[in-house]
This record gives sequence, C-alpha cells and structure tokens, in this order.
Amino acid sequence: MRVTPDLRTLVLLRHAKSDYPPGAADHERPLAPRGVREAGLAGDWLRAHLPPVDAVLCSTATRTRQTLERTAIDAPVRFVDRIYDATPGIVLGEINALARHFDHAVSTLLVIGHEPVMSGLALCLADTADSNAEAAERLSAKFPTSAMAVLQTSAPWDRLELGGAALVTFHIPR
Repeated sequence: MRVTPDLRTLVLLRHAKSDYPPGAADHERPLAPRGVREAGLAGDWLRAHLPPVDAVLCSTATRTRQTLERTAIDAPVRFVDRIYDATPGIVLGEINALARHFDHAVSTLLVIGHEPVMSGLALCLADTADSNAEAAERLSAKFPTSAMAVLQTSAPWDRLELGGAALVTFHIPR
C-alpha cells in the first residue's frame, strides 16, 4: 500500500459487527463484543498506516457511533442522518459538501457507514486504471464489517466525482 501525502485520502469504513437484541430497531442496534474488538483494531490500523484523520462523517446509527468511539479517532465529527439509509450518490453529496460541515482544511476524511453503500461508493469512485486491482477484486467479493476502503484523489472534495479517485488498499481488521 502506498499513500501519497500530497493527495486527499478518503477512508470508507463499514461499521463493526453489530448485535441483534430482541426488540431493538435496526437504527438502535449496538456493537457485538466482536465488533467492539474489531473497531479498536480498525483504529489502530488507521493510525499506523494513514495520515491523521482530519474529519469524520458518520451515520447516526448506534453501531456506527460506537464504531467511531472504539476506533479512538480524535477528529471533528459530523453525524449525518442521511448516511444511515443512503445511496452512494447521497454519501458522495455529503463528501462534496464537506466545507459546509467543517471550517478547516481536510486532507484525510473518514466516512463510517453501512453496506451496500460503502462498497458501492468505493467501486464507483475508483478509476480502474489507477486503482489497486487486487484490492478492488477483494472489495467486490465482500465488504465485511469493520472493513475499510482507502482511496486517494487530487480533486478537491467539492469536485470529487465517480471515477475520480484511486483505490489504494482494502483492509479488514481481524
């Protein structure tokens, strides 16, 4: 994996493994014990391999909030209800509107959301000529809980578009 520091880095993280308590609405499902552990591993990996996260866009679901908490990422956060039941286009719209959410420069953005949107967005953003083919193949096969797609782009966030990034790596913390 090679992350270039002068490019913007986008990390698409699927929430960690959730539990299914009886009577809990989908939006309110908490992390399972395995999810708590793997979210911590995801945070460790992010800190070890990527530039510091400058901002986070996170779904409002309990499991995404708990995933963020367990990663121990220390960055400004915007909880976005629209990410909970989104399409790739909705999440891309939130990324394009980043300046509306944060008043500082963002070089590394973490988005914590749900499937099938995280994989769909990663594949739609990835320019096949510039992307890591092995990572794209693994991501296409399965985007499990706690998995992260790391993309890089030279485009400003407000002009990021489909095919406008390179998929650098796909990591599953276990």
